[in-house]
Amino acid sequence: MTDLELGLDTFGDVTVDAAGEPLTQAQVMRNVVAEAVLADQIGLDFFAIGEHHRRDFAVSAPDVVLAAIAGQTRRIRLGSAVTVLSSDDPVRVFQRFSTLDAVSDGRAEVILGRGSFIESFPLFGYELEQYERLFEEKVQLFAELRKELPVTWAGTTRAALIDQVVFPPTASGSLPTWIAVGGTPESVVRAARYGFGLMLAIIGGRPLQFAPYVDLYHRALAQFGKEAGPVGVHSHGYVARTDEQALEEAWPHYEEAHATIGRERGWPPMTREQFEAAAGPEGALYIGAPETVAAKIVTVARGLGLSRFDMKYSVGSLPHELLMTSIQLYGAEVAPLVRAELGGSPA
Repeated sequence: MTDLELGLDTFGDVTVDAAGEPLTQAQVMRNVVAEAVLADQIGLDFFAIGEHHRRDFAVSAPDVVLAAIAGQTRRIRLGSAVTVLSSDDPVRVFQRFSTLDAVSDGRAEVILGRGSFIESFPLFGYELEQYERLFEEKVQLFAELRKELPVTWAGTTRAALIDQVVFPPTASGSLPTWIAVGGTPESVVRAARYGFGLMLAIIGGRPLQFAPYVDLYHRALAQFGKEAGPVGVHSHGYVARTDEQALEEAWPHYEEAHATIGRERGWPPMTREQFEAAAGPEGALYIGAPETVAAKIVTVARGLGLSRFDMKYSVGSLPHELLMTSIQLYGAEVAPLVRAELGGSPA
């Protein structure tokens, strides 16, 4: 394996200041822009922002923030993590990201998903009873739009299109598109059917247990007559100078974020022992010193045949200053170790 791309993801988690007080969502978004600029400066390959519509995450319009980032960066690719296509309009999603592609000089990508939260459905007037149909129909339409040819399409979730051309086109003629998968075979097959990249959201368990999904993806691509597609992983992580420092700094913020979401979903509280196990060699958290994080990335990249690894670097309310340090270590120390081990060229 060579040339594994290394990226960063954030949901614009609302962080705290030096006194432990939450920042405004506006300040968090400005900090996200600064974090992306640093990622570009230190040679990382990709920066993605997730879409949410709730108090603890600041970004509800990732493409707008990404456009601001595009104006202050030169080479890093920019995308969503994820765009909740089910509660959006495929035509507008394509237009927003083809516009981002234009202003960034061809650096835009989009990762489509159903989203792990459901706040956007009532917000935009969609029924949860149509959860599956909304996503399937809208992915189908987006695949047609991505061809950048006149589109004729009809479904049950939006108005039909008849020989409609959508503007603006991308310079390359094809917007790079991924499907985010949380662990269902149907979603893996869907990504292959439309020839989209497969982005595995691995936030728990053992990452190498996802190998059957990667195999299914490649077999499905062949069955559908599609070209080989990229496979990526999105996982939580945080880098500090030592393993102990990383665990100590990340734990209270990770625990708080897990508890907040857990109360909504009926999860039991996470213990410190579970947290440290998840940050261990076989766990799904990439939290530790540069050498520790790099070794885990290499193991998973080889085991799953990855094209890209994206670390979700924002850890609950962990302060911006610590996130900047983590990004610096990830780009300046983790990335070279990974590329040297895998034989890839420097960014």
